[in-house]
Amino acid sequence: MRGEPEGDGGAGGGGGGQGLSVAERLYYDAQEMLEFSAEVTDIRLESRANGVNRWQVALDRTAFYPESGGQPWDVGTLEAVARSGARLEVPVLAVVEAGGEVWHVVEKPMTAGTMVTGRVDEARRRDHMQQHTGQHLLSAVLLREMGVETVSFHLGASHMGVESSTIDLSVGSLGREDVVRMEMVVNGLIGEDRRVSVGTVERGEAEAMLARGDLRKLPERVGAIRVVEIDGVEWNACGGTHVGSTGRIGGLVIRRVEKVKQGVRVEFCCGLRAVRAARRDYETVGELGRVLSTGVGELVGKVGGVLEDARAAEKVRRGLLEEMAGFEARTLGDGRVVVVAARSVEYAKVLGGKIAGLGRVGIVRVVEGERGTVVLAAGDGTDCGAVMKVALEVLGARGGGSAGLAQGGVAVEDVERLVGELRGRVGG
Repeated sequence: MRGEPEGDGGAGGGGGGQGLSVAERLYYDAQEMLEFSAEVTDIRLESRANGVNRWQVALDRTAFYPESGGQPWDVGTLEAVARSGARLEVPVLAVVEAGGEVWHVVEKPMTAGTMVTGRVDEARRRDHMQQHTGQHLLSAVLLREMGVETVSFHLGASHMGVESSTIDLSVGSLGREDVVRMEMVVNGLIGEDRRVSVGTVERGEAEAMLARGDLRKLPERVGAIRVVEIDGVEWNACGGTHVGSTGRIGGLVIRRVEKVKQGVRVEFCCGLRAVRAARRDYETVGELGRVLSTGVGELVGKVGGVLEDARAAEKVRRGLLEEMAGFEARTLGDGRVVVVAARSVEYAKVLGGKIAGLGRVGIVRVVEGERGTVVLAAGDGTDCGAVMKVALEVLGARGGGSAGLAQGGVAVEDVERLVGELRGRVGG
């Protein structure tokens, strides 16, 4: 899921939840509140999969953040206590917003009117707050220092194995020196522990802030606008969750920069994700050093040498392959059309080319596992691509190639049939 970074609003589109059926969205103004009491107001069956029912539960107040604006949902538990004292603890598997309501996805039904205690998973919420605030800071620094705007944001779902988050920038390229400089500026602001505060402003005031350049974008909604401020850095219309100060981001590392269709994508991670990434990188580099019997400082040169040797060895191997195929082609006897077997598709193509170089037509078959490949090469003007295409169509398969060389893949049991079809069409 990819969301708008500026004025994304999160759930509620940047406002304070006004006009929505949920009485209180605690994650707006009490982002550190992870335990709360509430009443079940509604429940509905979501789906049945593999014999397991899932329900959606609505509460009169909630601290669970629903998936929105590029940020994944919270997880945790809802606990109800019966009059008998029995406790029912229900895991919250997902949180979604639909029709202005926040729905908590569970696998056990709960009755409307039941009082519950909700507990938000602290580690996951804190992680999301770090990544989201880190994105705000990185985007603000890129805009302030380089005039580069962020056009979208995606917070990687760590629970699904996606550790890094990304922002897409409206710029053609971003050089290494710029990346290092932006990373240093961001981490400098993190070290200053700037205050991060949340408030709401009326629509008119928000529009005035937009006109002054304090805000870059406003959500398309009426009523009050929720604004997140990083002291001395930016104001941002946003409905997501954020840490209380930049120091709590815990550090930001830019992992990769790549060209994408709409500009440049920057991959980054914050806090403990950055620590885990650094640990993995360190262990990987250490293992490479062990395998190559060299220290970290000499690793780049060592790998360069290994690659150079590999390229030289590949050149020699290719030369031997060409030499062997040329010798075999010259010993295949008489006749315009030659049918022969090979052990690999690579060698089959080289051999086919050598046969064609002698002005003949080569049909080279290869069997690897349950699949077979047939290569057709010709040096007498035969259009191999056209012939292969027609022959494969007879077998219900597809393939082709150029006029001089073509190949087709079929099941093992159809290899000889394809050879026969080709042989018949080239007149051999």
